[in-house]
Amino acid sequence: MAQARRIALAAQGFADPVPAEGSVGMRGIQRVVDRVQVVQIDSVNVLTRSHYLPFYSRLGPYDPALLDRARDGAGPRSRARRRLVEYWAHEASLIPPATWPYLGFRMRRAHYEDSWGRRVAAEHPGILEAVLEQVRTYGPMTARQVESRVAHDVPRSKDNWGWNWSLVKNCLEHLFWAGRITSAGRTAQFERRYADLCWALPADVAARAPGTAQAPTDEESALELMRRSVRAHGIGTELCLRDYFRLRPGVARGALAELTRLGEIEPVTIRGWARPAYLDPAARRPRRIQARALLSPFDSLIWQRDRTEALFGFRYRLEIYVPAAKRVHGYYVLPFLWDERLVGRVDLKADRAADRLWVRAVHLEGDAPSGAKEALGQELARMARWLELGRVDRH
Repeated sequence: MAQARRIALAAQGFADPVPAEGSVGMRGIQRVVDRVQVVQIDSVNVLTRSHYLPFYSRLGPYDPALLDRARDGAGPRSRARRRLVEYWAHEASLIPPATWPYLGFRMRRAHYEDSWGRRVAAEHPGILEAVLEQVRTYGPMTARQVESRVAHDVPRSKDNWGWNWSLVKNCLEHLFWAGRITSAGRTAQFERRYADLCWALPADVAARAPGTAQAPTDEESALELMRRSVRAHGIGTELCLRDYFRLRPGVARGALAELTRLGEIEPVTIRGWARPAYLDPAARRPRRIQARALLSPFDSLIWQRDRTEALFGFRYRLEIYVPAAKRVHGYYVLPFLWDERLVGRVDLKADRAADRLWVRAVHLEGDAPSGAKEALGQELARMARWLELGRVDRH
């Protein structure tokens, strides 16, 4: 079990040396992208936007503008190369552009799984194409900008259908899901800038969009996504591996069988695990991991909660949507990784009005080593510096 845990941590980048503070450049950002492959996006901003945290956890303090540039290019109207692009991978996620065509099977599903898309085509003929034409002609644009250019007389829903989105916003999200448009980045208010594929994707990637002659087949896509998942995990069960890109069981099993036949993965047994596991033969197998990191609730190391419990003996649940009186550990709770173990969790808030990192609750595991409290204190101080907050306040 300990070896499996070290393999998993190394695959996710926690065996890599942490750069000196102030020395992280775009190469460091790219190193994390190459390791994890998928970075989940979430709109909750109680501490900082979640996608910034996996880079902090692996690199230490860095300039978030680097990540913005990796996602946005040189600016909102720039066609400069992007190292990351948005799509539905695990959930809403940042992925390397080269991964985008392999999610074409999900884009194709939008045409027959999205009942809203069929409904709007029937009830408001021409609106989807009108929205698409605006984005292709004038993009990148936010939903509000597109809304101002597309005439329609459909009022915003009163029943929270589609998160109370407007007709145009729903059109944009359908086109985004279907791979007909993409995102050229985000505004400071976290609004997507919808754009034609050529704005955000390299020409060779856009040429493999769904419906093109070069588009990968479903089988090719499943194989490549599982290959990337195995590399990002180092070791894992079928459930772990298919959950990374949210693949269906039958599709994942076929890909695992083919990767096994090709010798790219090795079936193994992990002591204490009831399910068979699969090992990346090229995975690093360090004898020791020395890490200290606070993890986003949406960090890819702990996405799959069964895996987290099996590997670390750490039961973790997201309580954001739990009523306050029923929460066990808090609202925005970050697990604390120290060396090879998850030794505690802390509920944090960036209280910028008071210039403080507010530690609302700390819960150390019952078997946490004696130095865990001090190590956590050091990490909280480092995070406060990164967030440019003047002090750490507890409770």
